[in-house]
Amino acid sequence: MVTWIVATLVFFMLRAVPGDPLVAMLFDVGDPAAAEELRQKYGLDRPLFIQYVKWCGLLLQGDMGRSIYGSRVPVSTIIIEALPRTISLALLAFAIAIGIAIPAGIIAALRKNSFLDHATTLLAFLGLSMPDFWLAIMLIIVFAANLHWLPAIGYVPISQGVWPWLKHLILPAIAAGTAFSAIIARMIRSSMLEVIKTDYIQVARAKGLRKNTITLVHALPNALIPVITVMGIAFALLMATTVVIENVFSIKGLGRVLIQGILNRDYPVVQGAILVVSMIFIFINLLVDILYTVIDPRIRFE
Repeated sequence: MVTWIVATLVFFMLRAVPGDPLVAMLFDVGDPAAAEELRQKYGLDRPLFIQYVKWCGLLLQGDMGRSIYGSRVPVSTIIIEALPRTISLALLAFAIAIGIAIPAGIIAALRKNSFLDHATTLLAFLGLSMPDFWLAIMLIIVFAANLHWLPAIGYVPISQGVWPWLKHLILPAIAAGTAFSAIIARMIRSSMLEVIKTDYIQVARAKGLRKNTITLVHALPNALIPVITVMGIAFALLMATTVVIENVFSIKGLGRVLIQGILNRDYPVVQGAILVVSMIFIFINLLVDILYTVIDPRIRFE
């Protein structure tokens, strides 16, 4: 139902945007007769409702249509080629964000009002304040242009080796994941502060359990329950916000395909890309609900 609503909104909102894809294709100098012929060929001369019904019928058959531009490549082919790049970038950026956020949030909570807590808070605000494209450019200048440690642009599939694949994704993943690490770290800190005040944590301390055991086994899993929602939203947003990062690092992922489709007014490509992103959002929300039951078994009984 949600997917159908998104698909419908995308279809009609795209056509409400000023501009003609055929005019963009012909660079405003094409023959009007040729433009009209192309409009008939692509079915853009038909009423919107007829175009919508036809598109929905193709979707039900697993066909997202074909790109208006170039050699009329199927939209599914374009997305299948671009999606692994975006997923690779989003997964690595998410791993970096979690790897930074969880230790930082725990330390800040356990050392409340200490230098470490204030330093973590300051770094979190800096991470939230830095635009991802600015950070991406700074990383390229330092680690690619000056130190020559990592490549500045491009993408290498993992089939050509893990290190070449990872080497091309480290800088964009850091640029994409920094802001989310700051958000998640602050959430973990707040949640941990609430949990460590509860009675069962005080009982665990009274029993003489080791501090690491109390923190990692008893406090952290319960503190993560409200944070999991934020983590799920963060990963879903990473899939959407890699648009800027992919353009900075010249990675032809889903975000770059979407931007190029919007600039070209390539309706089928834009519709297919947004539809895939919305389906990923829905899947991640389902996964978050499942993770609740894994972390807290009481939810299953309820």
